[in-house]
Amino acid sequence: MAAIKAVILAAVLGSMVLAGLPAHAHGAPAVATPAKVAAAQLADLAERYYEEQARFEPVTSTIFGDNRFDDLLPMTLVPAVRARQFAMLHGVLEDLMRIDRSKLAGSDLITFDLLNFEMNKRLRFEPFKDHLLPMSHMDSLPVVLANFGSGQGSQPIVTLAQHEMYLKRIAALPEWIDAAIANMRTGIKENIVQPKALVLSLLPQIKALADATTETSDFYAPIRKLPASFTAGEKARLKGAYLQAVSTKVLPSLRKLAAFLDTEYLPAARATAGWGALPNCAQWYLAWVAAHTTTTLSPDEIHRIGLAEMARINAEFVKLGPKLGYAGAPAGLPRWLAQQPQYRPFKTEDQVLQAYRDLNARILPKLPQLFASSPKAPLEIRPEPALSRDTASDHYTLAAADGSRPGIFWAVIPDATKYGSTRMTSLFLHEGMPGHHFQLSKQQELPLPKFRKFGLVNAYSEGWGLYAETLGKELGLYEDPNAYAGFLILDMRRAARLVVDTGLHAKGWTREQTIRFLVDEVGDSEADARNATERYMAWPGQALSYKIGALKIMELRQRAAAALGPKFSLARFHDMVLANGALPLALLESQIDVWIAEQAK
Repeated sequence: MAAIKAVILAAVLGSMVLAGLPAHAHGAPAVATPAKVAAAQLADLAERYYEEQARFEPVTSTIFGDNRFDDLLPMTLVPAVRARQFAMLHGVLEDLMRIDRSKLAGSDLITFDLLNFEMNKRLRFEPFKDHLLPMSHMDSLPVVLANFGSGQGSQPIVTLAQHEMYLKRIAALPEWIDAAIANMRTGIKENIVQPKALVLSLLPQIKALADATTETSDFYAPIRKLPASFTAGEKARLKGAYLQAVSTKVLPSLRKLAAFLDTEYLPAARATAGWGALPNCAQWYLAWVAAHTTTTLSPDEIHRIGLAEMARINAEFVKLGPKLGYAGAPAGLPRWLAQQPQYRPFKTEDQVLQAYRDLNARILPKLPQLFASSPKAPLEIRPEPALSRDTASDHYTLAAADGSRPGIFWAVIPDATKYGSTRMTSLFLHEGMPGHHFQLSKQQELPLPKFRKFGLVNAYSEGWGLYAETLGKELGLYEDPNAYAGFLILDMRRAARLVVDTGLHAKGWTREQTIRFLVDEVGDSEADARNATERYMAWPGQALSYKIGALKIMELRQRAAAALGPKFSLARFHDMVLANGALPLALLESQIDVWIAEQAK
């Protein structure tokens, strides 16, 4: 027993060194106090979880700027691999429960609680067969990898080593596609299939990839941008490797997938729209709601919050309309603005991009009024790649952790002449500065365990993005009635998401009923309403995160301002909200309450 205890103590002390804790102080042997032991155990467990999870979900790691796994594909759609992942999650939770939380303090307490939340969130999905729904038009691994190859994604493909990693990744795509087809065939037998409308939206994407020649394929695109520093031999070797991988592996497997989707899956797809048509639908949707909102709110409660928010925003529309020369019903204002030629001033894609760059230049010098610190990573503005332009929304991708790639705001510009200026300000505040770029880049700079540094909590991140849109008032950007109308239009859309997401997945709404609601009550065009509805169909619960998170952040701001009075600093409040990275809303609230008490002293 004594020998075993000595080995355990040595392991603990070794863990302390890894965790940055001194093994010796002033030459004296370190005392393994219960607090140090607990902190070291937690640091080891958090590191182990991240490393194992990153290998199960390597594309997620790529997107978050950790490029060590850029040669791997996520194979958790294979039942045996999925089982290993859930076994790992159970093991991490069991080991976490063995750590004495009462001995932790500061950031370690947050890490413990966040790891506990993360494990329970993921394990809640174990009974549900999400692997039988491996792709949609919103989330398709072949499209993601094609965008990586085109140079418009998160995977860097510049050095020889990076080319080799991408080649290994795409060479494994046939295995992933075979597993996806097998799962979808099982899904057909078990009545776990995608809605027909989503398959019809996915098919053109896959067919476009499958119909390419080797030389025109996005998967072959890296060979067209080889650095001049590569030798002739290196270029020839890479060209041969890409020709081999794309012509003999990638394209044949994509053609097989396209044929399967067209001839087998589409005929078997369901006519229903929401999760309510699937087995165990109520509990499955509740798992999505809890994951995306980080709350215990029920679908009925969320539905009512959405209706109340829509009523509040409609009252703002009524006040704003006359300032724009509009006197009709509130839901008609978005369509009326879209028809006004002065709010469609662009002729080219470059003009739209330049307008966003000009907006960024106006925002940057004003940010010190609202934040005590700013992220180091630069932000670039680029157009959405053609492959995903028809189904994407304006969005952001994170900068690389090593600084090799900036954060990117992607503007979706199908037709520059129809691109309206009304929503541009709010969109950029949300996706760029000081929204996702600010929050995610600052998180990346924090001295956190990797699962926190490279982690995402939707209610926090999307809640922050929507809250950032409100800061247009402090930045003086909404003195322009057109820009303020854009803010209200987007705020209305996020409020309506609470209504339609719960309507689709918990109340039996049809696709057509949802589209009609968005057109009649929100003022969306038919095309926008259709795209939005199909997004909510594909990602149950995700659309709830924006408004639920933003309402909580605004509630905490108002609480802090009321409690602190003249001591309240908006810049310090914002820095505190971002101080610990992405958190579940209850954990964020507890941190802000502690901060309020400290500021009040």
